[in-house]
Amino acid sequence: MVSLSNPFRRIACAKIKGGPLAPNIRGIVYFIPVLGGTKVSVGVKGLPPYQSAMDGEDPIGPHGFHIHEFGNCEIGDPNNPFQAAGGHYNPDNQPHGNHAGDLPVLFSNDGYARMNLFSNGFRVKDVVGRSVIIHQNPDDYRTQPAGDAGKRLACGVIKWS
Repeated sequence: MVSLSNPFRRIACAKIKGGPLAPNIRGIVYFIPVLGGTKVSVGVKGLPPYQSAMDGEDPIGPHGFHIHEFGNCEIGDPNNPFQAAGGHYNPDNQPHGNHAGDLPVLFSNDGYARMNLFSNGFRVKDVVGRSVIIHQNPDDYRTQPAGDAGKRLACGVIKWS
């Protein structure tokens, strides 16, 4: 068994906080090294309730969930927050849907979402210093460059724990 003190087993986390468009969002995302990649474990509460697409507007939820380029969760424009986080983490210049930072959408149950996933697109050390963003709309995994996931509701900087 590998010791947690082993530098190859260091865990990182991002504490998620909602911005002006969804101030009640709170959560945590863990990044855990595993054989062949990274286990990502997320728990978040305070997500807005699902709203069907109407009148040409996208639905609210399930929520796009991505790793973004920069570890900057400054709000900036309160109507379009967290733009300082940059675009999706995409070290290999892949089209959207195949970025290393493209993660599955978060499905909310009464404002709460929990998910575990595996990615071989990055190692933990690759994403420390970047950010995690939760978006208002679902990611369509095809619209370039970012999946039409809508406004950025919440952000957290990925740090070593």
